[in-house]
Amino acid sequence: MNKRQQRAAKIAAQQALVNGAKTAGRDLTPEEQAQFDTLQREIEALNVEIANEERQAGAQTGQEGQTGTTQTRAVGTGADTGDEANRAAQRAVTEERQRVQDISNLCREFGVDAAEHIQQGHTVDQVRAAILDGLRATGSPVHVQVTRDEGDTFRQRATDALLLRAGVQVQAPAEGANEFRSMSLRDLAIECLSREGQNVNTLLRMSSDDLYGELSRQFYNPTAAFPAILDSTIRKSIVVLYEHVPTTFEAFTTSGSLKDFKQTADHEYVIGGVGDFLLVPENGEIKPDLPQTELMPQRKLDTYGKQFSMTRQAFINDDIGFLTEVPGLYATKAKQTIDKQVYKILFDNKKIFDGVALFDDKHKNLMKTAAKPTQASIQAIILKMQQQLDQFGEPIYITPRTIVVPVGYEFDLAVILHSTQVTGSNNNDINPLYNYPLQIVQSPVLNALAGTGACPWFMFADAASARGIQVDYLNGQKTPTVRRMEVPGTLGFVWDIYLDWGISVRDWRGIAKNPGVKIETAD
Repeated sequence: MNKRQQRAAKIAAQQALVNGAKTAGRDLTPEEQAQFDTLQREIEALNVEIANEERQAGAQTGQEGQTGTTQTRAVGTGADTGDEANRAAQRAVTEERQRVQDISNLCREFGVDAAEHIQQGHTVDQVRAAILDGLRATGSPVHVQVTRDEGDTFRQRATDALLLRAGVQVQAPAEGANEFRSMSLRDLAIECLSREGQNVNTLLRMSSDDLYGELSRQFYNPTAAFPAILDSTIRKSIVVLYEHVPTTFEAFTTSGSLKDFKQTADHEYVIGGVGDFLLVPENGEIKPDLPQTELMPQRKLDTYGKQFSMTRQAFINDDIGFLTEVPGLYATKAKQTIDKQVYKILFDNKKIFDGVALFDDKHKNLMKTAAKPTQASIQAIILKMQQQLDQFGEPIYITPRTIVVPVGYEFDLAVILHSTQVTGSNNNDINPLYNYPLQIVQSPVLNALAGTGACPWFMFADAASARGIQVDYLNGQKTPTVRRMEVPGTLGFVWDIYLDWGISVRDWRGIAKNPGVKIETAD
């Protein structure tokens, strides 16, 4: 193996180390880096030897017959000749690396081993011809091996680094994220633009304002890294923050999914919608029966959203709050809006799909005696719910599961549901509600809606025994969507955040209401 082949083999070994790290989505390990550096020193030594051989060969075939004066001039220009040799060696290294990279990329695309072609010193055209010949001979389809792109790895690291810097908890951050954690937005922008081919020195000399202008011009370029990192950071932060919004509607509502925004009228078979089984005498005929259906409430989705932006000032001031805090505030408000709408349905008590108010004597779900939650009032509302009949006059096996109250009754309920004896009884009466399986849900939204007036409270049945209120989402997506938008005349990076949902009362039989009393506020 001559020196050129040795050099090609060592460059191929370097490329193999880099490719292995890229495939694994990581940086070189310390051992791999040491091996890479050793190969580099050996390559540079071979470059010098090859350059010397080329210079000696040129000298032997060149000016052997020249005079002493010519020889003296050649000695005088030895330094120039050495510089030219070094430049030639550097060009050779660059060309060889480019050859190795082109061959590696080409072979990777067609699932071919590149090592042999690199070691044999084949050109890119020769490798391409060999691959085409192989395809013609086998007639097999091209197998493309998809690996994770280095750009994707960089974006993932930068995204997790920004989240960590903003204090957002990240489960299993991308390897190498801590390396970017201390970077400012300006540093990150320079890193992104330099990776896309712009001169680093030029970027470093740019003011933050000019750099922002450069980023704005690339904002809608689908391959630009900086806006893609911002998008990813915002989406991740919203998912994390949305899950921790302290709302309570999920505890007593059901969740549904609709595929579009059309108004949906449900015709469904319900429990009790078929006749009783009839006695069949010996040699008798089984009589036919048809299930009964009833028109259920209509369900419909609407879109709710807001728009926010990262301003020019925020970028110059290195304010990353727009990536986590601002989107998080809007995500929080989206979930709180659903929470408030659910409670307003309970509190406002408007007419529902059958033309009657949700809580009404006709629905047999409204207590006539207004009271605070006590042992007696809780037992009364449970018994009232358990006497409900379905749409066809059949009894329903309702299981009360959740008591929804305003803030102010939590401690009273703890005593009612966890005391073995009736409070205030002189006969040591057993408390029938002791450890009764009721989930307590309290919400300040009810207090706010009631103001200084009486504040109602509610009992909800288990969804498996009777329906109540349902929150539907478009295709089941419960977290807001974030989309970059181009707004004319706006100086900044702009995003839309929106969520599609609809709330409907599916049935009144699974809910009961006590009008409640005025709650005395604490001093």
